Amino acid sequence: MTSSGPAGSNPVRGILSMIAGGGALTVSDAATKWLTASLPIGEILFIRALVVVIILLLVVWRSGSMDGLRIGRWRNVGTRAVLAVGSTFLIVTSLSLLPLNEVIAILFVGPLFVVLLSNPLLGERVSIHRWLAVLTGFAGMLIMVRPGSAAFQLAALLPVAAAMVAATRDIVTRRISKEETSKAILFYSMVALTLAGLATAPFGWTPVDAEQLAIAIFTGLMFGLGHYLIIEGYRYAEASIVSPFRYANLIWAVLLGYLLWREIPSQWVLLGTPLVVGSGLYILLYERSRQSRAG
Repeated sequence: MTSSGPAGSNPVRGILSMIAGGGALTVSDAATKWLTASLPIGEILFIRALVVVIILLLVVWRSGSMDGLRIGRWRNVGTRAVLAVGSTFLIVTSLSLLPLNEVIAILFVGPLFVVLLSNPLLGERVSIHRWLAVLTGFAGMLIMVRPGSAAFQLAALLPVAAAMVAATRDIVTRRISKEETSKAILFYSMVALTLAGLATAPFGWTPVDAEQLAIAIFTGLMFGLGHYLIIEGYRYAEASIVSPFRYANLIWAVLLGYLLWREIPSQWVLLGTPLVVGSGLYILLYERSRQSRAG
């Protein structure tokens, strides 16, 4: 794993990292949802985060240097870690109460929050092209979840809150990625999540069998890979460019929802999908064209 290169220097690489990272996280979310039927949420998060911590320590140990885990400003990394813990708990709780398709669809409001915050918090200029693309994707999301339907009952407020917290986390990630390594950002967030999960032990954990442990470890691997790739995405491109590509998670969610729970997308999901996917593709083509002209 490498994390060199100036932030914001390669939008296409940032976009591809975001798409791949979102796919890994959706796989992790599906496996996590499977586990919530038999294990407490805190116990799942503890195992999942601990796997990532162990892997990162092995990577650093093999490199022969601890420089990759050194950080310049503890306050910034700590803030990101707290936001990561909050968003993760909200998402996993949502997965335990709602279908995978609904959770992922509602979380799509996150990129809009990022675009709204990227100018006042990061000073990034949001072009009319990005605004139109993000708003188009947001409209597609509204078509899929249909405000006023069952998707917006009380439980649906959890993924909305998760999207808000995650958007703030992503803004912080973009800001600190200019001075901190991706491994350090991810490592300390996972340490915080491991400790937060462990703190739930007194409230009742259950014994874990071999199958559950294997799934939990796999979930941790996908969770760590997904977050690393997303951090890399924010390193190489502006937040308002790469965030809309979270919409690509819908493809993974629909596929996994059908394979694991036989969830068939409704006509509303089929109507909204072209808008969601099209908005991401538009930004990709626009950025490639802009890079070509600049080159």
